[in-house]
Amino acid sequence: MPAHTDVLAVILGGGRGSRLYPLTSMRSKPAVPIAGKYRLIDIPISNCINSGIFKIHVLTQFNSVSLHRHITNTYKFDAFHTGFVEVLAAEQTPTSEAWYQGTADAFRKQLFEIQAARVDHVLVLAGDHLYRMNYSSMIAHHLKTDADITVAVQPVLTEEAHRFGILKREPDGRIVDFVEKPKDQATLERMKSREDGARPFLGSMGIYIFKITALIDLLTEHPDYDDFGSDVIPHAIRHRPVQGFDFEGYWEDIGTIRSFYDTNLKLTVPNAPFNFYDSKAPIYTHSRFLPGSIVTDSRIDAALITEGCVIDRAEIIHSIVGLRSLVGAGSVVKDSILMGADYYDTRPHDIPMGIAEGCHIEGAILDKNVRVGRGSQIRPFPRGTELDCGSYVVQDGIVVVPKGTILPPDTRIGPSA
Repeated sequence: MPAHTDVLAVILGGGRGSRLYPLTSMRSKPAVPIAGKYRLIDIPISNCINSGIFKIHVLTQFNSVSLHRHITNTYKFDAFHTGFVEVLAAEQTPTSEAWYQGTADAFRKQLFEIQAARVDHVLVLAGDHLYRMNYSSMIAHHLKTDADITVAVQPVLTEEAHRFGILKREPDGRIVDFVEKPKDQATLERMKSREDGARPFLGSMGIYIFKITALIDLLTEHPDYDDFGSDVIPHAIRHRPVQGFDFEGYWEDIGTIRSFYDTNLKLTVPNAPFNFYDSKAPIYTHSRFLPGSIVTDSRIDAALITEGCVIDRAEIIHSIVGLRSLVGAGSVVKDSILMGADYYDTRPHDIPMGIAEGCHIEGAILDKNVRVGRGSQIRPFPRGTELDCGSYVVQDGIVVVPKGTILPPDTRIGPSA
């Protein structure tokens, strides 16, 4: 695929991700593991590479060490390649000592580096969405219409419209109105853009292409505009040519523990809505030289099992089993996500890494390097339950065990514990 040498991709990777707590207590949201072996940041970077975009900046700020390490270890172009994947961390400068105040403010504070890439267009991406998209089609639409800004839009169901920023588009493709999460019926009627009874609305996906000149003007002329979605785009719609580009493929915003949990478990079945196995547009990640997994006398059904695991006489049902996971004899893992481990545990320990013998894990997310003692039980709470119990957190009924937690033998977690 020809490289888009006149396009710079900038991925927003600095959010606090409080709705994904405790998965974000020690890492930024784009660094959260997904599908057992990837990280969320791998999605937009892989989409860029598969689209021929090789100039990539990642803006980071909060809990960013593991994200920096992953990007540095994973995305390396050789000396004969002009591309780069470069981290731009929040920093104090002579003109500003403040953190990024929003998505647009992050761009404003890094405007010198963005201009130094010497491109004509800037592609703005989020670091926490799951989708596969060839940006070349969007770039072609942007160039053909000579828009200052092009916004990727997706058809939205009537009953889902209140969750999105809804855009009104004219027949010529120009976006003329924007309402954030509309609720009243009159506004909904006004914002219909499609002749589709089920999906009459267009929602913003948070993916934008700017002419570099328009981006510079908007950021410098309006220094109080801190956010693209709330400030810059609504203003630009009123004063500049802004186009909408249709995307009807799978797209999921991994913004909450519930969406993270549901999205992961959908990957365990045949014909999953998102396919990590597309040979023409693969999702890249850090190469690990791990052995194949060993499974002994176990029942496995609708499970995604990654490399380096050892499963001994256990039952794994509708679950994700992450890298280097160890599941002991007689244990049951059901409707759960095991993120695995960063390393193999070679030192003696009263409770070995992973899940010991005779455990029952259901409706849970176990972050990396968790140790679950023999005979422990974890069961889900009713939906809507919210608890913070120190060694575990319950979000919308899902039990989340933070990274590195040690659960003693015969631990009981659940509504009747």
